[in-house]
Amino acid sequence: MTPLALRVFTATSCLGRGNAASLASLLAQRAGLKRCDFETVELPMYIGEVPGVDAVRLPAALAEFDCRNNRLAWLALQEDGLREALEAAAARLGPRLGVFLGTSTAGILETELAYRARAADGALPAEFRYRGAHNSFSVAAFLRAALQLTGPAAVISSACSSSAKVFASAQRAITAGLIDAALVGGVDSLCLTTLYGFHALQLVAPGPCRPFDVARDGISIGEAAAFALLEPADDSLAADGVLLLGTGESSDAHHMSAPHPEGAGAQLAMRRALEAAQCAAGEIDYLNFHGTGTPSNDSAEARAVAAVLGPVPGSSTKGATGHALGAAGALEAVICALALRAGLRPAGVNTRALDPQLPVTYLLENRPGRLRRVLSNSFGFGGSNCSLLFGRAG
Repeated sequence: MTPLALRVFTATSCLGRGNAASLASLLAQRAGLKRCDFETVELPMYIGEVPGVDAVRLPAALAEFDCRNNRLAWLALQEDGLREALEAAAARLGPRLGVFLGTSTAGILETELAYRARAADGALPAEFRYRGAHNSFSVAAFLRAALQLTGPAAVISSACSSSAKVFASAQRAITAGLIDAALVGGVDSLCLTTLYGFHALQLVAPGPCRPFDVARDGISIGEAAAFALLEPADDSLAADGVLLLGTGESSDAHHMSAPHPEGAGAQLAMRRALEAAQCAAGEIDYLNFHGTGTPSNDSAEARAVAAVLGPVPGSSTKGATGHALGAAGALEAVICALALRAGLRPAGVNTRALDPQLPVTYLLENRPGRLRRVLSNSFGFGGSNCSLLFGRAG
């Protein structure tokens, strides 16, 4: 695969707004999780909430798109020069700039609130806007309108691999000559459906999640918005520039929610990413595990990683951010980009005692050192898997 440059990238999560705040939290091994106090939820769990989202006001011209998910997207759009870079790219490329985004919840909270306010006859409030809010395509329509983008757009909703798979989709579109560059990323925001739903599935930890811990007992749900401007690399890219070197996807369809016990689909996704990048397993300097903190997920991923990569050092940053679901892939892609630039293998925070049955090299403390190649795993319900391989330009 021909490498693509992440010209500009940014992430906003419970670790902070933008790259500087996110990196500072990683360096300090600081988690952003807190006891759940979202909306009317009264459940024993921790969440990764982005402060200030409800106070965001969209421009009047974009009022039809108002929902928590799009407010979070708007908040992230203001960081790290992303908005200015996209506006410049749109002016230069016009319809040759594509939009590929991932989400899981979209604006479902707006529908939940609308049902709470429905009339005696069951009618939803007149001001409820499914198209602008709840609709999964809403975030792409919103960003196209906000940035006056005219190129092709798509939203992928494949659970936890959604915003990792957009990198692969954009890469294919660029390679095919359909577009010259793409806005890629993901946005997922807290809502009642995911908090109550994952609790009903008995997948939520009562405390902060502890990936790969011997006593791990579930996930912590977070929210995030993360974006990158993806385009072909050229000689103008600085030595610390970040490249997308390989993508790997698979769909093992083992079970609706449980992973294949040996991580069959995960193995295939990692191997395909390595093959696309023409990279040997031993060249990977850091692995960002999918690592949700559930007993079955971490066990399956550990076996898959041992089979494909061996003892590569890695961590799951979900102990710090929570699981951002449809935005997790893009959030962790940006974390990998920050790690490459900073020379940092971030620790897996909240994990206290590693499970001796899991054959992985899991980092409990930050490990500094120059990185050349890093891999990020995103594995979703139904066996929808994606691995992304990033590297430094120099």
